Amino acid sequence: MNNTIQKEFLGHLETIQKVIETMEEPLQKAANLAVETLKNGNKVILFGNGGSAADAQHIAAELTGRYKTERRGLPGLALTTDTSALTAIGNDYGYDRVFDRQVESLAQKGDLLIGISTSGNSKNVINAFKVGQEIGCKIVGFSGRDGGAMNEYCDINLVVPSNDTPRIQEMHILFGHTICQIIDNELS
Repeated sequence: MNNTIQKEFLGHLETIQKVIETMEEPLQKAANLAVETLKNGNKVILFGNGGSAADAQHIAAELTGRYKTERRGLPGLALTTDTSALTAIGNDYGYDRVFDRQVESLAQKGDLLIGISTSGNSKNVINAFKVGQEIGCKIVGFSGRDGGAMNEYCDINLVVPSNDTPRIQEMHILFGHTICQIIDNELS
């Protein structure tokens, strides 16, 4: 059992080291987009599937509630929380449309979309990015592996340099927390 624990910890350390070496500048740019979006009175809209849906909800809650610093609530919206919308859209249009229909109805020019997909290829995330581009949203991806199809649609795609889904997911929540800290620094 201890061998498993050591292996998981060492895998995390290896991934975080790669992230430290490659992601500081793109993460700062993504945080700047989020700060600019909120300063301009726009909102941050987040979405993803499975664990990425949970991360989207987590980050949205850090914005509407607080991260570490007492500040006013900020407009963060996770598209993964409205079961009526998800199931109606999924039933009527198909699961690939559950996010783009919501982006179409809720997003405005200048909003920031953050789509989360460990593979970078989730069709429903890509579809939402396409609609967001048409509206005039800024687009940030949290992905892994080689960034997948998201590379084509993101202003900034934060690609975790790993093929291991758990390590990618761990870095995604770290990215979200880091962006929230920078937001707190700038907007408190």
